[in-house]
Amino acid sequence: MITDLSIAAAELAELMRGKRTLATTGAGISTDAGLPDYRGTGSTEQPNIDFQMFVADPVWRRWVWQRNHETWQIFSQLRPTPAHLALAQLERAGLVSGIATQNVDGLHELAGSAAWELHGSWREVECLSCGLRFPRADYAEQLTELNPGWPTYDHDVAVLASADRAAAEASTFQVAPCPRCGGIVKPAIVFFGQSLPPAMDQALAAAQDADVILAVGSSLIVSTGLWVVRQGWANGAPIAIVNRGRTEADAIATLRVEGGASEVLTELVQQLGI
Repeated sequence: MITDLSIAAAELAELMRGKRTLATTGAGISTDAGLPDYRGTGSTEQPNIDFQMFVADPVWRRWVWQRNHETWQIFSQLRPTPAHLALAQLERAGLVSGIATQNVDGLHELAGSAAWELHGSWREVECLSCGLRFPRADYAEQLTELNPGWPTYDHDVAVLASADRAAAEASTFQVAPCPRCGGIVKPAIVFFGQSLPPAMDQALAAAQDADVILAVGSSLIVSTGLWVVRQGWANGAPIAIVNRGRTEADAIATLRVEGGASEVLTELVQQLGI
């Protein structure tokens, strides 16, 4: 494990130079953007509302959208970190052939990368009846109109709302129907109980062709990112990991860097001279 920033970036540059690297990213790449840790302060031991609960019960739908709308007001202000910008720069230089992300925050897109979003996108919503997808910002306007002056909360976020039945039943939040067909609108992120999007298959296919796999800012406890890493490893690609803390793929890593995503990737770009 390497902790010296300059040495780590130099070894990573040597591994990637002249190669096609597939990057897979997790929450650690976005913390420098000011994204609160939804697994930390304010989290509960309750399970999250799953897809079937959301579809079957308007009480749960109301609660999901209340927490989502409160969280939207935090997420909508986020901007890409130096790590997102560095990956986009590496992509433009031809050193990164693609990015598969576990994140739903859309920051790779804002940085200029067309990432495979393995868990869907926070920046869109979808109708479960007619399939219409449209920007979350547009839906936010509808929700704000129905719920003027709704309180904001900055102490925790809820990418997926917890199954707090008492809080859900107490909610008076109003939910807007699909503007095209009047159907149920859902955040375009993957709920428990839903199938993974086509982006998952695309990322796995890219991992088969990659020369190097670079995992950034993820413990790889969530299986989607680990599948991408293992797919590349099974096809002979060396694995490079940049993360604070251990990961589930440390045992198969060719290069393991202990450090922050922004610091390491910014130094990497400098080492590569791009």
